[in-house]
Amino acid sequence: MSILDQFKQTYITECFELLADMESLLLNLDCDAADNEQLNAIFRAAHSIKGGSGSFGLDYITDFTHILETLLDAMREGKLRPTREAVDMLLKSVDVVSQMVTAAKDGITPPQTLGKELRKQLEQFVGQSTAEISPHQEESQPQEVMATYDINFIPHENLPSTGNEPLLILSELAGLGESKITADISRIPTFAELNPTACYITWQIELKTAKTLHAIEEVFEFVSDYCDLKISQRQNIQENIATPNNPQLAEEISPKESNRNNAIATSIRVDLEKVDKLVNMVGELVITEAMLKAQTRHLADEQFQGLIRGIDELSQHTRELQEAVMSVRMQPVKSIFSRMPRIVRDVSAQLGKDIRLVTLGENTEVDKNVIEQLGDPLTHMIRNSVDHGIETPQQRSIAGKNPQGVIYLSAQHRGGRIVIEIRDDGAGINRSKVVAKAKEKGLIAKDAILSEEESDQLIFAAGLSTAETISNISGRGVGMDVVKRNIEALGGTITVKSELGKGSLFTVSLPLTLAILDGMIVRVGSENYIIPITAIIETLRPQAQDFHRVEGHNDVIEVRGEFIPVIYLGDVFRVANCEHQAGKTLVVLVESGHNKMGLAVDELIGQQQVVIKSLEANSDPVKGISGATILGDGRVSLILEIGDLAFMQPGKTNFIVKAA
Repeated sequence: MSILDQFKQTYITECFELLADMESLLLNLDCDAADNEQLNAIFRAAHSIKGGSGSFGLDYITDFTHILETLLDAMREGKLRPTREAVDMLLKSVDVVSQMVTAAKDGITPPQTLGKELRKQLEQFVGQSTAEISPHQEESQPQEVMATYDINFIPHENLPSTGNEPLLILSELAGLGESKITADISRIPTFAELNPTACYITWQIELKTAKTLHAIEEVFEFVSDYCDLKISQRQNIQENIATPNNPQLAEEISPKESNRNNAIATSIRVDLEKVDKLVNMVGELVITEAMLKAQTRHLADEQFQGLIRGIDELSQHTRELQEAVMSVRMQPVKSIFSRMPRIVRDVSAQLGKDIRLVTLGENTEVDKNVIEQLGDPLTHMIRNSVDHGIETPQQRSIAGKNPQGVIYLSAQHRGGRIVIEIRDDGAGINRSKVVAKAKEKGLIAKDAILSEEESDQLIFAAGLSTAETISNISGRGVGMDVVKRNIEALGGTITVKSELGKGSLFTVSLPLTLAILDGMIVRVGSENYIIPITAIIETLRPQAQDFHRVEGHNDVIEVRGEFIPVIYLGDVFRVANCEHQAGKTLVVLVESGHNKMGLAVDELIGQQQVVIKSLEANSDPVKGISGATILGDGRVSLILEIGDLAFMQPGKTNFIVKAA
């Protein structure tokens, strides 16, 4: 990849970040009392996208963002009000620019029709900006204050290699007003010493403009680190002007000097493949460290004291290294939370509902691989809350509620996992309607009697929908069952609690990382298995009288007034020589969502941090198994998928019975 291609990829990445910022700012913009800082931030984002596009010959982005920039400029200058209609068009513009940037990323030219109609609407809005000002307002408008700036622009020799074109910068600067540009060629060396990729020319510019110093600095935004720049404003030059634009800027100012005292956050961009490779290497190091530790367990402390101490220190450093490397791959959930306000806005408008989204814990961090696979399930749940959860304003008023519904989306760390909650103040789940639909579709028996909890869980059944009509939003029975499968594929759980007339709460619990976990090694016959520590409640050694046989179901054990089903792992995975004798069999109580179960094992070997290796990369998925790992003795051990185990035996008991 050439240097220019590398800079282009950096520009494209920054574009997606700027577009996400624009969308977030637009969604939070108060149309009745627009914050000028917000408008300035939106304008700067559009300006930055436009400024970089010309450097890489992306004229279609430059042309479209130019009219977008003009509209935003009219808004921040007060010539055009940011009405809901205008904000809707700006949001659509963000979508169009996003498609254009995606096309640039893929190396293709987007169709000429992309954004064509929207651009006409934007131009009409810009044309209205002066018409909306009444004659009285025009008379009261203050006369534009002109000021003259002297600008000394000295590019560093390596500026062209960064993908920036000085002539485009000068052209944009000239667009701010009347300019007189003088080139200084004294730095150009002899032909023999000339570097064709270097920049030797410097420029002195005299600019007469009504724009502020900040607007001038924005022109040099992309090259501020690759040039020496000085901007000074001359004293009053226009007659009948009592005060100049910015009297405090009359002395010479260097933008770099003005920011010298500000705190600067430094960061670098790293290719994700490099991060993944680093994580894999640390994983192999963890396995090697476990193998070394296993070899020293039977050594005499007094004879091999130095070796054992060295292995212990290596274990500590390996753990710290693993945590540090994993933190590099952790990202805040804000990247997916930021998409949800737009979904709520668009879908609620389509359904004629008034809904406000409140987000909490956006900076909660989780593995990037979890984030990448969480977007679709979260989108389904938010759309479900908008469509099925929140009522129309009329229905809410009749029920004595605020016409505006509220959806709360939050994230937090809890018990070594990330917990995401989606709560609404809507109508709640109509259990009788859900159960009737399930019976109608044959999902449950006609004479089935379900608890409230079991009725609520039916919404995750495939093919079940309570929507009266089929639309592009809902009605086909596809959605919540897919959400449940996707969440469980990530090693997570999803539960729902609902109160009729008051709303519903969906809780998603996920592992923080898909690369390494803390597990309990258990022996079943001659095989070892890994149980995730986060799923374990406690371990028991029940006596004979604690076991009860339920005809047609699993064995159950009584634990503090609850009968909990027992899963014999040896039977599930057909392992020979398992001990099923009361008093000898160990039971590990585990929990998955609302399901509790006891896993019958022969021995607890110990707790260990294990590196997760995917089975699907080399074989078909195995039900009940989420992955594999290599233990300290070099043996391969399978990692249990707790959510699957309760449903792997005929006549399962996946509920808890209260003891009499």
